[in-house]
Amino acid sequence: MRPKIYLFGDSITEASFAEGGWGASLANHFSRTVDVVLRGYSGYNTRWVLKVLERVFPATQEGDGGIDKAPIAVTVFFGANDASLPDRSSGFQHVPLIEYKQNLHSIVTFFKKQWPTTHVLLITPPPIDEDARVRYPYVDDPQGLPERTNEAAGEYARVCIAVAGECGIPVIDLWTKMQQYPDWRKEYLSDGLHLTQSGNRVVFEEVIMKLRDEGLSLESMPVDLPLVSDIDPNDPLKAFQQ
Repeated sequence: MRPKIYLFGDSITEASFAEGGWGASLANHFSRTVDVVLRGYSGYNTRWVLKVLERVFPATQEGDGGIDKAPIAVTVFFGANDASLPDRSSGFQHVPLIEYKQNLHSIVTFFKKQWPTTHVLLITPPPIDEDARVRYPYVDDPQGLPERTNEAAGEYARVCIAVAGECGIPVIDLWTKMQQYPDWRKEYLSDGLHLTQSGNRVVFEEVIMKLRDEGLSLESMPVDLPLVSDIDPNDPLKAFQQ
């Protein structure tokens, strides 16, 4: 049975299997070695996620034949909704910074208790293009103000990085990484928050790099069945007797 990598997050994760999405790229990259499993929940924050963790990730059974083994890795990509400003149009999604930190700790602790051998990878929220958020509001916005700001997203990103350090796990600082490109607002963001194909490519490359740092590279994992190049044309069935 192929090992699994779970992608756990909000809408940026839920949309990751769309054309050019970072999740789809991961699935293609690991196509003969790993099953990439999507668990994305648009609009969710860490407060809501804590209420459903056990439903989304029930305890695995390490029984006969190794069925339902623990995944080799899980990405945790929350914070964009937590960072919504409390007095703006998406205020119902807001989670205070201190609670966000506690919630991330709880999520990591859950996975480490549930699956001690699983690599947990945190991803910070991306930067925010505030002008685009005004142009593309998700709900009625009589104030005409962005419901998210780049400054607030940066505060939540820094907390996410701090949690990774305290837990001793890897983190992708997407907020900083994307802003290193001069035209990041147009190049990486489609509506001031969600990702373009170029933005998805950044996430994909960063995830691949972090997994490689954890010893999870394409080269290090065996394919589940013989490659056609390994099948002897004169005795094809021999390859399936291993």
